[in-house]
Amino acid sequence: MITAALETVSRWAVPLLLAGIPLYAIARGVKVYPAFLEGAKEGFQVAVRIIPALVAVLVALGMLRASGALDGIARLVGPAAEALGIPASALPMVLVRPLSGGAALGVVGDVLRAEGPDSHAGRLVSVMAGSTETTFYVLAVYMGSVGISRYRQALPAGLLADAAGFAASVLVVRALFG
Repeated sequence: MITAALETVSRWAVPLLLAGIPLYAIARGVKVYPAFLEGAKEGFQVAVRIIPALVAVLVALGMLRASGALDGIARLVGPAAEALGIPASALPMVLVRPLSGGAALGVVGDVLRAEGPDSHAGRLVSVMAGSTETTFYVLAVYMGSVGISRYRQALPAGLLADAAGFAASVLVVRALFG
């Protein structure tokens, strides 16, 4: 019964929102198409404004991966990470996730293919992917889109939240799956 209700709600949520928002705007006397065009124009301007920061993050990540620096850091930190309950195969996730969601999904895919979805590492990287954020990407894109260029408190807060997410992932996977 509940499953059927949830399936019905999930099936109709997006179409109702897509139809409901313009209908609500029309009922309030808003000229929908000109408002849509104005929003699209602003969106394009934001996209142009954030391109340099986005390119910088992606280039830095590419350089770290191509140079072997990520692998070197993983080898250096590996023994300490193993002691904390993070397998060596999951360590690239900790290093890449704050930089790029796409690269983090690549790590998840690699671990799932190599060790399987029911392995400790597979479960751990899956939970890590859902429990952490792409901090540098968020700072570059979202803060850049509104013109904020000083991240004095945001960067340490974001990285601390990521560390908490990684630690919680280790504890939750260990508690639930042994």
